[in-house]
Amino acid sequence: MLPRGISVVIPCYRSEGSIGPLVERLLPVLEAQAPGAWEILLVDDASPDGTGKEVARLARSQPGVSAIALMRNYGQHPALLCGIRAARFDTIVTTDDDLQHPPEELPRLLAALTDDIDVVYGAPEKQPHGLFRGLASRITKRVLVGSMGAETAARASAWRVFRTHLRDAFESFRGSFVSIDVLLTWGTQRFTHVIVRHDARTIGQSSYTLRKLLTHAINMMTGFSTLPLQLASLIGFLLTGFGFLVLAFVLVRYAIDGGSAPGFPFLACIVSIFSGAQLLCLGIIGEYLGRAHFRLLDRPPYVVRERVTEDRGP
Repeated sequence: MLPRGISVVIPCYRSEGSIGPLVERLLPVLEAQAPGAWEILLVDDASPDGTGKEVARLARSQPGVSAIALMRNYGQHPALLCGIRAARFDTIVTTDDDLQHPPEELPRLLAALTDDIDVVYGAPEKQPHGLFRGLASRITKRVLVGSMGAETAARASAWRVFRTHLRDAFESFRGSFVSIDVLLTWGTQRFTHVIVRHDARTIGQSSYTLRKLLTHAINMMTGFSTLPLQLASLIGFLLTGFGFLVLAFVLVRYAIDGGSAPGFPFLACIVSIFSGAQLLCLGIIGEYLGRAHFRLLDRPPYVVRERVTEDRGP
């Protein structure tokens, strides 16, 4: 049985200038919500700047703050998984390291974690992204809705509060492609969200580019869902029907006109359509085979280099 309290997990990457102010703002909020029963886990995802030194300094200077350094850059979700597995209290909070999630809004999320709710997302009123980044974010969330099977996934964000015992559902998970939101559905379907303030980023730049968001969406689809395979089957079914229609057209034209359909242009179009569909389906199957291959390698989602912890004392 985990002790009552709050564990805050923060994946850190290129946050040398923001992680200190974030921890400073978190401390009074946590002490007010769970006096003496809290911890902050700073997971350094092998950041190339001075983030590693800064989180280690915070861990040595502030009891209740721990720094976990990973061997290399694994990504946001593997870093979160590492922190989640290290949490000691019965409630886990995850937040970004860029001060876009105001710590002062945390009590609202905790208040929504009632007896019949296991996961609460802090959803922004409006996404602070540009056109293409916003489009990629919406695509990712629609994929997440399909993977999670919960409409609340459309309001999912990295600002989460959930019950620590949910991690028992993915205790043995060792896949290379991690999505914390999907893993949480392995333990519950009781999700909700709260509209909270999201601040604009003032320090540094986001490492989540359009390409990374789209890659994350593809990883979720092929790593946690059979939807792409179903799509490949549907494409094959539709093109088979299209092929029969073309055959019927050729036979009817031959019966009426006594001649065949126009030659090379017609044939080239048909061959291109079917070849493209075959390559698409082969690519989808290849993605699944690749993931099965990596799973057989049993490659861990992360490896810890060191952990720095300052005991709170009696």
